Amino acid sequence: MQKELLNNITENSSLKDIQEYIRKVIKLRGLDNKTVQDEMLMLLEEVGELAKAIRKKLPNSKIDETKLLNYTEIEEEVADVFIVLNSVCNSLNIDIYKAFKDKEEININRKWK
Repeated sequence: MQKELLNNITENSSLKDIQEYIRKVIKLRGLDNKTVQDEMLMLLEEVGELAKAIRKKLPNSKIDETKLLNYTEIEEEVADVFIVLNSVCNSLNIDIYKAFKDKEEININRKWK
């Protein structure tokens, strides 16, 4: 079932399509009973893992070489952050596309230095 859903997502899929895919997959995985607070903690955890993955790639970065296998690739962590952020938005009934467009309308009028 999950594979079929994933196969329906293509490069031409909209952000709404992807958000709906994530809603369905979260339910199929039995993760749809988490509170928004739990999801936010997961999001923070995933952002931390993304930071760790980026730090691993930085030159002269001090990392524990014995735990190098615990570090994942940056792309995987970006995907995890995106998935959990979508899940948070789904729990709050936020359309990410609309939120993005609305916020960019505000940002367009800002003075950036």
